[in-house]
Amino acid sequence: MVIQLLFVLTAIILGARLGGIGLGVMGGIGLAILTFFFHLEPTSPPIDVMLMIVAVISAASCMQAAGGLDYMVQVAERILRKRPALVTIISPLVTYCFTFLAGTGHVAYSVLPVIAEVAKETNIRPERPLGIAVIASQQAITASPISAATVALLGLLVGAGYDITLFDILKVSIPATLIGVLVGAIFSLRKGKELDADPEYLKRLQEGLIDNSKYKTKDVEHLTKAKISIGIFLLATFLIVLFGSIPSLRPSFAHATGTTLLDMPSLIEIMMLSAAALILLITKTDGIKVTKGSVFSAGMQAVIAIFGIAWMGDTFLQGNMQLFQNNISDIVTQMPWLFGIALFVMSILLYSQAATIRALLPLGISLGISPWMLIALFPAVNGYFFIPNYPTIVAAINFDRTGTTHIGKYLLNHSFMTPGLIATIVSISTGLLLINIY
Repeated sequence: MVIQLLFVLTAIILGARLGGIGLGVMGGIGLAILTFFFHLEPTSPPIDVMLMIVAVISAASCMQAAGGLDYMVQVAERILRKRPALVTIISPLVTYCFTFLAGTGHVAYSVLPVIAEVAKETNIRPERPLGIAVIASQQAITASPISAATVALLGLLVGAGYDITLFDILKVSIPATLIGVLVGAIFSLRKGKELDADPEYLKRLQEGLIDNSKYKTKDVEHLTKAKISIGIFLLATFLIVLFGSIPSLRPSFAHATGTTLLDMPSLIEIMMLSAAALILLITKTDGIKVTKGSVFSAGMQAVIAIFGIAWMGDTFLQGNMQLFQNNISDIVTQMPWLFGIALFVMSILLYSQAATIRALLPLGISLGISPWMLIALFPAVNGYFFIPNYPTIVAAINFDRTGTTHIGKYLLNHSFMTPGLIATIVSISTGLLLINIY
């Protein structure tokens, strides 16, 4: 088993270094080694999770192509410029809302330069709002009803026979992550030196490297179309939450063995594909343009990553499940928070909340951890800020022209470490408190 684990970890590390679809395709090599050399029977690939991601990304990409995301950025800019002194508190709430609504953290790219410029213009150290804003965009993944991670969590818990609804997850994850983000923002208010005392900023200012011109967001060509696309997308999201929270509203089907309800994967896929089609039809958006946007590209990379890595991880876990149950079940049952550490470490390696859930949650379920405990530990999958090479982190560093947002001399002492750890720990702690209240 140890040798198998080494091959699995090697595939993950090499895939992360390759970037793009590298993580997914390296999972294929790892799976081949497990199958042909160690004779582990491959499990079923995570088809439902992949199709749900494709459906959500299709709708979000159509909204982006219709100008919906550009309009949201304009609204965000107006909010930030209206209260510039509160940019460190407002910025994470803005990126949180963007991710919550779209189901992917990559939508934060478009608002990061606005945050950096508003902070600089107000003489606030840009590292403060940018650091927690990036973390907020990650935390919101575990609160969004249409994110791949939330869908995967719901699907696995329901598939295991637990009576858990989408609302059960959201009523814990939304307040927990929001509180975690706000506490992280409060701690960020005094992070680092003031801008006019920062040596890197003063150096760049003296060398004439600081451009004092105001950043302007991209104009929306067709405002009506943009608003319609947002409305359709939000309506589909609302219906998913409504039907997911009240199962009796879903269509039922009679079979010889009894009556079954429309399952959540099918519901999400139907709603999101329909939303994508309506956006294209009503706004007359070119379908080819949809595939060229940043949301579509990032989403498809996530699908391939989950396809390869989650399939490989699931095969490894199922092939050694009896060994895991015999050796660690007692420890994890007595100290279930240890499973949260495992989720955190795995997310650092996988760079994907959904892939982490899909790879490790079956182990947590098989070890008998309470489904409510698993929901409370859900924010632990937001650990990929730990090593500062995720695209949104790199983008935030590049957008900060003052140089205050940085990667430290020792790699791990970077601008996102403190807000990331605070937000994650507080989110989990709040989740544990909420499940006891509920």
